Amino acid sequence: MTDQAVAPGTAAAVASEERMPRGIPSSRGRATAIRVSWGVAGVAAVIAVWELSKLLGPADGVTAGGDGSAGSGVILLPRTHDRAMPHVWEMVTRMFAPTSGGDTPPLIVSVAAAAGMTLGLAALGWLIGVIVGSLLGVAMQRWRLVEAGLLPWIVVSQIVPLIAFAPVVNAIGTQVDRSGFPWPPWFSVALIASYLAFFPVAIGMLRGLSAPDAMHLDLMRANSAGWWQTLVRLRLPSAVPHLLPALRLAAASAVVGAVVAEVSIGLRGGIGRMLIQLAGQASSDPAAPWAPTFGTVVMGLVAAFGVTLIGVALHRFRRGEDTA
Repeated sequence: MTDQAVAPGTAAAVASEERMPRGIPSSRGRATAIRVSWGVAGVAAVIAVWELSKLLGPADGVTAGGDGSAGSGVILLPRTHDRAMPHVWEMVTRMFAPTSGGDTPPLIVSVAAAAGMTLGLAALGWLIGVIVGSLLGVAMQRWRLVEAGLLPWIVVSQIVPLIAFAPVVNAIGTQVDRSGFPWPPWFSVALIASYLAFFPVAIGMLRGLSAPDAMHLDLMRANSAGWWQTLVRLRLPSAVPHLLPALRLAAASAVVGAVVAEVSIGLRGGIGRMLIQLAGQASSDPAAPWAPTFGTVVMGLVAAFGVTLIGVALHRFRRGEDTA
């Protein structure tokens, strides 16, 4: 039996159109439920492994080698006593206790305020990284000589340790600020975050702009389309499936870069500074440092959700999205 095209407006076409919308949302709902279930199962598995390790592991850990003094040798198993490894419920309880005693707000409120500041700086760094990475990707696709000369340096740039690069950027910003051009310390954090964010965007843009088939490119040339028209009408829409995963990776990298930059340059008010402060009090309050750690995880989820909203707006270009 051969397939026949269904003419629009016929009874068969109307019946087909009525059947499709009912099935698609249900399948999407099931897929969403499955993803949420796997996420909850993953969190439960991490909690179970943590508590089992604390229950069954040696309190002082296991080390190999060394001279017998504290801190010597190679750690094979971590310490599991209460100061080094508090229970999960102790971490959760501590988040709702006062930050530093007295009438101070709950720790979770302080973490939310610090996370909001760091997330804002990470968003600014992400935006700068997206702009710079996109321009680099377009330039490398347009001129192969630029790609051959620039791409190796873009890859090498990610080898520089961020913990050493951050103080250099801060020192440059201080000198610029003293010369009369305003450079607040928070801009150094955003710039360092953009340093990690631009790399996946540049690579994803280059790969996406090179994705169109030769047949489509020939069709644009046959219609006398110039480089700019080809870029806007063909290459950029074709780049969306490759660019969205790069934007997600850039968002996560920007969050990591902002936190590390705050730690390196000592910027107050952010979650990186809070991590250092509470880590110094871990011996007397071992559950406290885990609150900003959880806050950093939530920041990463919020950043990923923001990119997801961008993907929803570009849904018609996402066919065949690259998930590698």
